[in-house]
Amino acid sequence: MKQTFEVVNVKCGGCANTLKTKLLEEFGEVEVNLEVEPRQITLEIEESQVPALRQALKSLGYPMSDEDLSTVEGFTTTAKSFVSCAVGKMNT
Repeated sequence: MKQTFEVVNVKCGGCANTLKTKLLEEFGEVEVNLEVEPRQITLEIEESQVPALRQALKSLGYPMSDEDLSTVEGFTTTAKSFVSCAVGKMNT
């Protein structure tokens, strides 16, 4: 089923490229909407895969907007997103 999720820390095309390439193997093609805030990703996903998607997004530094992160965890995901963004820019 096609579903859309709101994610945080996505700033640019580099971030979008990272999401598309890093999630492709496990979750298939991902669309990233940079025109809305918070940013949105859309993909074909079964409900049983959503917890794995949450974890994958968090590990890349782009948690879902409804995640309840501690202060330290919030800083960590922001730092990870900067690295993921830079990698995404280099790979475009």
